[in-house]
Amino acid sequence: MTVVVLGDVVTDILTVHEGPLAIGSDTIAAVRISGGGSAANTAAWLAATGHPVVFAGVAGADEPGDARLAELHAAGVRTSVRRVSGAGSGTVVVLTSGNERTMFTDRGANRLLSPADADRALDHPGARHLHLSAYVLFDPDCAPAGRHALEEARRRGMTTSLDAASAAPLAHAGAKTLPWADLLLANLDEARVIAGSDGTPGELATALLEHAGQVVVKSGAGGATWTARTAGSPVHVAAVAVGEVVDPTGAGDAFAAGYLAAWLGGAPPEEALRRGNELGAAAVSRLGGRP
Repeated sequence: MTVVVLGDVVTDILTVHEGPLAIGSDTIAAVRISGGGSAANTAAWLAATGHPVVFAGVAGADEPGDARLAELHAAGVRTSVRRVSGAGSGTVVVLTSGNERTMFTDRGANRLLSPADADRALDHPGARHLHLSAYVLFDPDCAPAGRHALEEARRRGMTTSLDAASAAPLAHAGAKTLPWADLLLANLDEARVIAGSDGTPGELATALLEHAGQVVVKSGAGGATWTARTAGSPVHVAAVAVGEVVDPTGAGDAFAAGYLAAWLGGAPPEEALRRGNELGAAAVSRLGGRP
């Protein structure tokens, strides 16, 4: 069962700084350039589990685009990526310190994603599931492509999942506009924005069933919680212990890959949550958002 992952691919400029930022002066940091983008990260983690995956998106016809696609191919990810001349590939500057992460985003060519790009990806032989990063829905230029992809996937009889992506742009775009999916994945901050209230992970997951048939709420070191419209009570699985959090970038993307690979393979919720937690722990234990 091939998973089509639709969304952004970018160059991450990872900056891990020591202590607080010295605004207007110098801050000691470790800086690294690598492939990023929530959807591309999830695709790479899925490939690392051995699950067939196709990443679909748009990149510039430039050197960074060449490098990002080469990395995905080397990781075992098949791609359906339209290259655009005159549009630079996306770039994100990530400032990280401990569990805190701040991003400055230039989506570049990712904003040019179209319904036709989605159709080409869904035409891939063996495609049975669509995973969409909500970053696509936050940008009015490409939001129609994301909505079309979910609708077209359902029309074709495919299952669908949506990653809520990020609390701040989610709040700006309006959580009530989220399209329906078979599975919605959200962290605590995102779940609070969507629900419009606070609560326990189980309460939030239940509130989010307005948007999906199944919901997973990720609580970082607090583990992860699942519920479904057909479930009795929510299921919670504790997090995997991590010796040191090196970089939280891509932890949610890795969790999504672990959960999806298990869920689509027929695993029960407890096992799928455990696999998501394992890959999330692996992600925070290393620098960068890829395996």
